[in-house]
Amino acid sequence: MSDKIEKSLPKILVVMPMVNEEGNIERIVPAVLECGPEFSILICEDESIDRTAELAKELSQRYEGRVFVIHGKRQGLGPAYVRGFNWALEHDYQLIFEMDADFSHQPKYLRPMAELAAQNDIDMVVGSRRVEGGGVENWGLYRRLLSWGGSFYTRLITGLRVKDATAGFVVYNREVLEHIDPSKLSAGGYAFQIETKYQVQKLGYKIVEYPIIFPDREIGDTKLTKKIITEAFVMVWKLRFGKMGSIDRKGD
Repeated sequence: MSDKIEKSLPKILVVMPMVNEEGNIERIVPAVLECGPEFSILICEDESIDRTAELAKELSQRYEGRVFVIHGKRQGLGPAYVRGFNWALEHDYQLIFEMDADFSHQPKYLRPMAELAAQNDIDMVVGSRRVEGGGVENWGLYRRLLSWGGSFYTRLITGLRVKDATAGFVVYNREVLEHIDPSKLSAGGYAFQIETKYQVQKLGYKIVEYPIIFPDREIGDTKLTKKIITEAFVMVWKLRFGKMGSIDRKGD
């Protein structure tokens, strides 16, 4: 029996914000790199008070040329990703992932999502809990209702067609980020996930959802707070009525 032949992929960067992830960083980094030689990681470390920054430096030295680290102020998920996206564009990556460091986004999905995104007619792939084959594991009733309600509310107000509107496991084709211009994205917390999908859809790019199983994190604490939830609640109305600023394709 012949071994399965994996499709060749372009240069890929997994942008991974980290705050106080010392319990996960030494496991998640090699797990991502094992997905193939095309994959590199950019750790966006923001003022951790544990050993995350130290471990990130050690991993960048151990996997020189494939693991990189940038540091920033703790201003939220959105600004961390914006820094990461700009770095990715400056270093000529073709596919750019958003990914959490806590294994709720499982590395086994990286390659199939990248293969889908590498197709000529697909611009963005969302790791989705809300399409057939997707789902969650080890979530309580409150979190299930919050997640489902957040996606439903977002889609109702904004007209976003992505079923998992708040999903944070996403891969972009480089062209999408060039045209959005990450510096014009303004959301700070998890509302950033809604804002990016809305802008990608608004610009007419093709978004595809890929089913994933999303387990709850086993190590560390969630970064989801009431302030972040409130920001997302308010932001969908700003998107609906065009109060987030106009984003046009560069050159249009």
